[in-house]
Amino acid sequence: MLMLGIVYITAGNIENASLIAKELVSNRLAACVNTFPVSSVYRWNEKIEEDNEIAMFVKTDSSRLQEIIKLVKSLHTYEMPAIEFWGIEGEQEYLDWIRVSSSQKEA
Repeated sequence: MLMLGIVYITAGNIENASLIAKELVSNRLAACVNTFPVSSVYRWNEKIEEDNEIAMFVKTDSSRLQEIIKLVKSLHTYEMPAIEFWGIEGEQEYLDWIRVSSSQKEA
């Protein structure tokens, strides 16, 4: 079943985030990508780490998720990038735009 959503991804710097965002949109895997700075605290290799990262909200539909994961992993600088899908609801005209803009075919 098709579900519209946000794919949440973090990157280590704006250059990598921008590259990923442009590729996602140009390949019609996403309608839009928002990027913004975040501060992250996490456990990695049994150590507590704290880093500034760039978060991305990728607006798409669930049918594109596996292609998004493949593309992100091919471009990402992290060994194990965070890639999460969150289902969304919203204003219908906006949701229709996401659906059309992230479809495999141009409208």
